[in-house]
Amino acid sequence: MAAKDLYEKDLYAILGVKKSDNADAVKKQYRKMARQLHPDKTKGDKKLEEKFKDVSEAYEVLSDDKKRAEYDEMRDALKSGRMPRGGFQQPGGFPQGGFQGGGDFNDIFGDLFGGGRGRGPRRGQDLQTQTTISFRDSVYGSEITIRTGVDPFTTRIPAGIKDGAKIKLKGRGAPGDGGPGDLFIVVNVTPHALFKREENNLLMTLPVTFTEAALGADITVPTMSGEDVKVRLAPGTPNGKKLKIKGQGINRNHEQGDLILTIDVQVPQRVDAKAKQALEDFAEATKEFDPRAELKQRSQA
Repeated sequence: MAAKDLYEKDLYAILGVKKSDNADAVKKQYRKMARQLHPDKTKGDKKLEEKFKDVSEAYEVLSDDKKRAEYDEMRDALKSGRMPRGGFQQPGGFPQGGFQGGGDFNDIFGDLFGGGRGRGPRRGQDLQTQTTISFRDSVYGSEITIRTGVDPFTTRIPAGIKDGAKIKLKGRGAPGDGGPGDLFIVVNVTPHALFKREENNLLMTLPVTFTEAALGADITVPTMSGEDVKVRLAPGTPNGKKLKIKGQGINRNHEQGDLILTIDVQVPQRVDAKAKQALEDFAEATKEFDPRAELKQRSQA
């Protein structure tokens, strides 16, 4: 760029500052515009790239007191029609051929975008995809096939992974001069018909009959592993009581969870005459038991 061309430019207008603004105001405005116009954000828009160069060029001059004073003097001379002695020179050693970037500019550039002088080749962009697996596969782990490019590949889903967790695959992102980026896989887990999860424990509601709860019983319980286990119900087990089957939960990071059962006493909706008579006999035999005996007393507390 010829020196005269530089002085014909209104650098204050390009940067969006006033001639009376101090260095701090110039720096603040440059930061704002650099964030908006940096090539990483404008994605190949040539007009915005040129605007970014113009803004950077303006900042290079206006952020330096010596260059700024020379620019103001030369621009005033140009407007008045008088030729400065020695002709038009680049302000303060400003390089021929346009903006090249100064020390202060590189410091700000590094602050804003994590780079600067000696930044080196840029690595490829990180990518993200998602996959959906069954509840059982989330407990025991599985292998899935990922298709993010031309060649699909297989990766392992670790045992015990939670719904919404992210898996990072290093070097599986977009290619770049500084090496490929990473790939992040968001794992969605479908609900199970019987089991739920709480940390490393599996939760299950266990339906029992009224007589099993009242008299006690040995009950067969299915587990996630496919193995049936026996649970002994104590006589008089109340509805909502929790029982633990140790070691039948999720093994994650070498920590083994348990299977937690919540007792759900089921009451038959229809009973025949024989069952009705039996229940009436039971009620008569246990009439001294009143589960609501303390309600009135508590209500007056």
